[in-house]
Amino acid sequence: MARPGSGVLVSVGGGLGYPSQSMARVVVWEWLNEHGRWRPYGAAVCHHIENILKGDARGTVILGQVDPQLAPYVIDLQSMHQFRQDTGTMRPVQRNFYDPSSAPGKGVVWEWENDNGSWTPYDMELCVSIQNAYEKQHPWLDLSSLGFSYLVDFDSMAQTNRQSQRRRRIRRRMDLAYPLIAGSIPKSQSWPVGTSSGTPCSCQQCLLVHSTRAASNAILASQQRRKLYGMAAAAGAGDQMAPAVRQSNTFAGTTLWSSTAAVAGGHHNNIAVGGGRGGKVEMSTLNFPCAPALITLPATHTLTINGQNNLNRPGTQRIVVSTSRGSIPPGVPALPVKNLSGSGPVHPALAGMTGILMCAAGLPVCLTRAPKPILHPPPVNKSDLKPVPGVNGIRRKTKKKHLRKGKSPEDVVRRYTEKIKVAPDEDCTICMERLVTSSGYEGVLSHNSIKPDLVGKLGKCGHVYHLLCLVAMYSNGNKDGSLQCPTCKAIYGEKTGTQPPGKMEYHVIPHSLPGSPESKTIRIVYDIPAGIQTTEHPNPGKKFTARGFPRHCYLPDTEKGRKVLKLLIMAWDRRLIFTIGTSSTTGESDTVVWNEVHHKTEFGSNLTGHGYPDPNYLDNVLVELSAQGVGEDNLKD
Repeated sequence: MARPGSGVLVSVGGGLGYPSQSMARVVVWEWLNEHGRWRPYGAAVCHHIENILKGDARGTVILGQVDPQLAPYVIDLQSMHQFRQDTGTMRPVQRNFYDPSSAPGKGVVWEWENDNGSWTPYDMELCVSIQNAYEKQHPWLDLSSLGFSYLVDFDSMAQTNRQSQRRRRIRRRMDLAYPLIAGSIPKSQSWPVGTSSGTPCSCQQCLLVHSTRAASNAILASQQRRKLYGMAAAAGAGDQMAPAVRQSNTFAGTTLWSSTAAVAGGHHNNIAVGGGRGGKVEMSTLNFPCAPALITLPATHTLTINGQNNLNRPGTQRIVVSTSRGSIPPGVPALPVKNLSGSGPVHPALAGMTGILMCAAGLPVCLTRAPKPILHPPPVNKSDLKPVPGVNGIRRKTKKKHLRKGKSPEDVVRRYTEKIKVAPDEDCTICMERLVTSSGYEGVLSHNSIKPDLVGKLGKCGHVYHLLCLVAMYSNGNKDGSLQCPTCKAIYGEKTGTQPPGKMEYHVIPHSLPGSPESKTIRIVYDIPAGIQTTEHPNPGKKFTARGFPRHCYLPDTEKGRKVLKLLIMAWDRRLIFTIGTSSTTGESDTVVWNEVHHKTEFGSNLTGHGYPDPNYLDNVLVELSAQGVGEDNLKD
């Protein structure tokens, strides 16, 4: 039997962020994955981290002590990074707080079944929202406002992808409750913990030293179970000597750098680098003030580090040296981080850690800058902005369409369905009850003109549902006079969205996109101001933010690019480009977010995946627009 109550479109509210200073709260430690999502550690791991934190706020947490599957990982509490010892990957971690009555405080874990048949926990913010809807007896939960195109059905315990209609099983299980703490907390998180009470130095070298402390501590923590010398020697070939790394005293004192440095064989700094004919270059114990000193090596010295690291992957720690390549003295070897991808005798993790630590210790290794995305074209004069051929005007404003009088939910459902006398012996995919029985919304939704046992078939796609279920689905939506089949997503009528008021401008600029050298570029500028949510939005009467506006997007000025622009204008008029929800990148709620139609916001690069060249982009965006009911058949000749 269906759960009582109505479904809900989730909005992030209580239970997230920081509670008042006098309240108890649940602590959840999380790490940032490559997709920009904060993934929670398990409750047992969080208890372990909190116990270490009480003893040493600048210590190192070895996760394998509590979970054998996490044996490669350690957390450095000072730099707030997780370090994987076998690959060298560093990822940020954070300490988040939730209400004790929420899912982590009760030990409730919600999980979905992945392709391997194992279970994956939801992000903690999703887990909190799902548990909240479950406790309120909602039959389903729409996660679109959290940036996920999924519908969670509690009756069937399944998650459905709104676009592909793929269903996965979900489950709710009980586990250890996350750690509960009480007392005052800082107004802002005091992480990472500083090494001194004075003002931290912001020079380039000290910033580099602090950012590499996680790597250093990871090596110290793993020395007992892995001998770096033995591993490097075993991997060596010919007369090349693999780098050996030991503890450096550059992390121990407050005065780390001096303006004078010498390559000598006296008091060693315990960092050895193989070079040339198996030669060994050692640096003396140094006492450097904060000045960017470089040590020049003989011209015959070479640094051979081949392997792979993860420093330039999204979501991982990046080390950037501001010294330009043009100012590197002759004879100083350069180590571009992005080029550490070849195969060689040195273990990839060892190669990456060695390069980082050598820079921090003052050895002459220069890390190249991480490339930056080129978001905008060169400056363009107003006189060079031209209208897009075949497109009328250069500006559109949001139009808010209202229902005509008499368009009740029953009228809309009757318009697009036809009654059938004999119901097929199958489930209604809205209420999950058999079609031969009454709708699961019987007693919950009452319409005198539609009986709960009436069944209808949608005209174009032929899918069959309880008519009362279709009325309930329409009543929980935008109520714009259109109907969308929940099975195949076929749209009946003209679908409109909840995009707040704003303007859209478009014109041609005299520059070419990467991959389209023969054509100019169409630039689209969206501008939406902040405002107050209305009844169609998640939190009516509450303010919403509009971050990053005006937003600039780009299309090639080709025949297909102009076709996409015309459809984007149509989607804008139907208020489908943006909506109000929760940002998937920042986690901010009640803000303007994209609405499942991807745009290219990088003009001259494709480092984030939102730029060019991308030969499939125009075809992909046509498919996304068609899924919103904006297809090529809507274009007028």
